Amino acid sequence: MIRTAGCRSNVRSAAGPRKRYAGTMEPIDDARWDTVRTRNSDDRFVFAVRTTSIYCRPGCPSRTPARRNVFAFGDARSAEQAGFRACKRCAPDDVTADAERVRLIERACALLAADEPQPLEAIAREVGLSRFHFQRTFRRVVGVTPGEYARARRAERFRTRLASGASVTAAIHDAGYGSSSRPYASGALGMTPSRYRAGGRGERATYAIAACSLGRVLVATTDRGVCAIELGDDDEAVLAALARHVPNAELRRDDDALRATVAAVVALVDDPGAPFELPLDVRGTAFQRRVWNALRGVRPGEPVTYASIARAVGSPHGAQAVGAACAANRLAVAIPCHRVVREDGGLAGYRWGIERKRALLARERG
Repeated sequence: MIRTAGCRSNVRSAAGPRKRYAGTMEPIDDARWDTVRTRNSDDRFVFAVRTTSIYCRPGCPSRTPARRNVFAFGDARSAEQAGFRACKRCAPDDVTADAERVRLIERACALLAADEPQPLEAIAREVGLSRFHFQRTFRRVVGVTPGEYARARRAERFRTRLASGASVTAAIHDAGYGSSSRPYASGALGMTPSRYRAGGRGERATYAIAACSLGRVLVATTDRGVCAIELGDDDEAVLAALARHVPNAELRRDDDALRATVAAVVALVDDPGAPFELPLDVRGTAFQRRVWNALRGVRPGEPVTYASIARAVGSPHGAQAVGAACAANRLAVAIPCHRVVREDGGLAGYRWGIERKRALLARERG
């Protein structure tokens, strides 16, 4: 028996046959390898060593293996399904520590969501962490900083109060803004509060509708870029979808002005794996934007799960929130939420219909 690179329990027979692992495995990328090499902690992946059949947490104190033998997985379950077993030293399959940390951050989220949240130093003390450790842990679990989370919740209260019919002044006060200028400066609504309360009245968007291989497609733009891509069975359906978001906005159809933009979108529907270079006018919460950015980094033809996206944005228990962010996406195919599937590989809900999702995935697989 010989001892090989990896954990202290990682031994195998020198004369034994090489183990065959399930599925296709790709070598670890540069960023993750640097994390393993420097023994930094990172809850977003585990790494497995082919020569020992062991997988570990980044930061495991065991001897650093040769890079050529190392593979990365999104979670412990994926590594075990591939045929690796957990390290006994760093216990990557033990979720007890993670559960305790999530419990503390859930408490912090409740404090940050209060109508009059405490200062960050006070909240850190409340959950028993130093300010530095609180900031770092919060970002890993939730995916945004405590300040970003607090601002997003305040903006949510502001939008809710406006939608309920409150005056702009009352909504600003009730949401906890310190001055009347803060909602304007933060860009929380993507438009002025009065316009939001009026259903987008005063906002302008130009749109065009055309045929595509999945039915009809509507493309809408603002001065900042493409703000909506809607798929549907007919013109009425796609226009109604746009109007629901900003019922009182000024919508102007101009097929000639958007001819090139529409052609690029139609080409993207035909080949959803192709790059899309047009500027986007993306509006959403901090968490939604993190999810959408992660989706744009998913490789075509390689569907991911809601849970894996949640881990990628630093919120390992946020699969349901990822689903909600996908449902809020208004840019079909350009932000490829069709690439997200259930843990069993099944197709979950899709804003533009399951059959369209199935077709897009089939096209990416070639």
